[in-house]
Amino acid sequence: MKKYLLLPILSLLANNLFAQNISLYPTNWWTGMKWNKVQILVHGSGEKFNAQNVTLNYPGVTLTKINRLENPNYYALDVTISTAAKPGIVKINFSGSGKNTTLDWPLEKRREGPGKKFAQGVTSADLVYLLMPDRFSNGDESNDRVAGMKDQSLDRDSMYHRHGGDLQGVINHLDYLQDLGVTTVWMTPVLENDMPRRTEHGYAITDHYKVEPRLGGNAAYKKLSDALHAKGMKLMQDAVYNHVGLYHFTVVDKPMKDWLNEWPKFTQTTYKDQVLFDPHAAPSQVKQMSDGWFTNEMPDMNERNPFVANFLIQNAIWSVEEFGVDGWRIDTYPYNDLPFMNRCNKALYDEYPSITLFGETWVHGVPNQSYFCQNNYNIPFKSNLQATTDFQLLFYGITPTVNDKFGWTDGVNKLYTVAAQDFVYKDPMRQVIFLDNHDLPRFYSVVGEDTTKYKIALSWLLTFRGVPQMYYGMENLMTGFTNPDGLVRSDFMGGWKNDKLNKFTAAGRTNKENSIFNHIRTLANFRKNSSAIQTGKLMQYSPDDGLYVYFRYDDKQTVMCVMNTAEKEKEVDLNKYAERTDGFRTAIDVLNGELRGKKFNIPAKQMYVLELKK
Repeated sequence: MKKYLLLPILSLLANNLFAQNISLYPTNWWTGMKWNKVQILVHGSGEKFNAQNVTLNYPGVTLTKINRLENPNYYALDVTISTAAKPGIVKINFSGSGKNTTLDWPLEKRREGPGKKFAQGVTSADLVYLLMPDRFSNGDESNDRVAGMKDQSLDRDSMYHRHGGDLQGVINHLDYLQDLGVTTVWMTPVLENDMPRRTEHGYAITDHYKVEPRLGGNAAYKKLSDALHAKGMKLMQDAVYNHVGLYHFTVVDKPMKDWLNEWPKFTQTTYKDQVLFDPHAAPSQVKQMSDGWFTNEMPDMNERNPFVANFLIQNAIWSVEEFGVDGWRIDTYPYNDLPFMNRCNKALYDEYPSITLFGETWVHGVPNQSYFCQNNYNIPFKSNLQATTDFQLLFYGITPTVNDKFGWTDGVNKLYTVAAQDFVYKDPMRQVIFLDNHDLPRFYSVVGEDTTKYKIALSWLLTFRGVPQMYYGMENLMTGFTNPDGLVRSDFMGGWKNDKLNKFTAAGRTNKENSIFNHIRTLANFRKNSSAIQTGKLMQYSPDDGLYVYFRYDDKQTVMCVMNTAEKEKEVDLNKYAERTDGFRTAIDVLNGELRGKKFNIPAKQMYVLELKK
């Protein structure tokens, strides 16, 4: 029989980390849910813990099966909640060997208004703002360090230590975000990361049912959700299904031998997404891509194990209901077991029909990217994921547009070409477009700190098809390259009480920074009331000597976007674009209110956003 090994440290920890108490996952549930057959993972300790008898007695709730897992410290209890069940406290009794323990498992009333007050979905009508809570603002200094947690670092001079930012800090600056034009807040994962090091990013979860205490815990997350919804804003959660942190309780004390994808020795994923759809791929490489560990501190979950699948799916549903989540960003999407992801996605769609999901697909090529979401291919595997992060429009579209010289296939022709491949997607308007994020170089650095290029890219981001996503601080010209990644995860100045500069205010920003801030603010707030940009169609014209024109339009409004990437001024004649301009006499520049006629000139390296008027 093949032996599977974890890092030696885990066997040393297993007998020390867990007291005699019993924990239930999920911690609670609700009446009236479509997912009414809940599998409760029970973790305890003691000799033959799962040999005890288990009973519950609650009207409308039935214990249908007791699964005693391979590890005697675990049960999986299959519970069915009928439509007749009322909110209350379900008593689960464990008895045997002279012991008798009763635990409360709350059965609660559902939130009101899914699709209206929460689980609304994040769409092309929104502007998403991605931030790292630890690096955005410190609103509660009392949680900067939490006794008993492994990482006790607190040093803003170190890019890899904790800096003290938290959820209260985000709450404190919602007015700033709303004024900027933001409608949705997406944060890197907020769940507990009780790891010895590198806990600032949040991607090494150690407990799926605890919000990170140093961010404020579950109560602060609910408070943020309520504050966002009170302002008509939305909450997007970052989901991590593929892996957990090395100190997750199911890693330290595995419920089953195949709970994780393990190897005779540490084996990392190949990061080669191509093998998943390559008809010529070697099976061994498919396995390593999917089952290899992301890093040696992030064990890979075996999502083919039905108990693991239930644990992850139920946590996703629980998070939406518990915290009022509106949409999901799914981390490292291609590295998950894709049939499992279809199951998980469907469970969320069934429970919350308006919710939206998009997956991180850091891949290269439109076919690669579109394979992982709803597409128009006739292929064996069909993903039900609504959309992905559109790395193709970033890497092979807008970046060469502003940085490279125009050519038959170069410069802005690359952007045109990538957009022309939208026919592969079921709904390209769901695709999430962006210029940078926590894993990528700051776009202001990518363009050589050239504000002219930067403004073109920002104007494109806020007017093109799809869901636009900003990264915190891009409005303040934050810089940095990803060697190492900590350089793009600096603090937002003004988020800490002793900061000498406060970039949350105009007075704390330089003139150049205010110019960019106001550029974003004007376009972002314009798009809040622009039906053409929010939900309208896209029509593009092939670039002509560096001049690229596209339209966003519906039956109420037409917005003309003119991008001049050439080194010289260009004349624009509306008659050349008669399909979209016929009947219009003037154009209003959205950024400065200037009126333009049927013909006008656009300077080199400029982009105009024009609302056409009759």
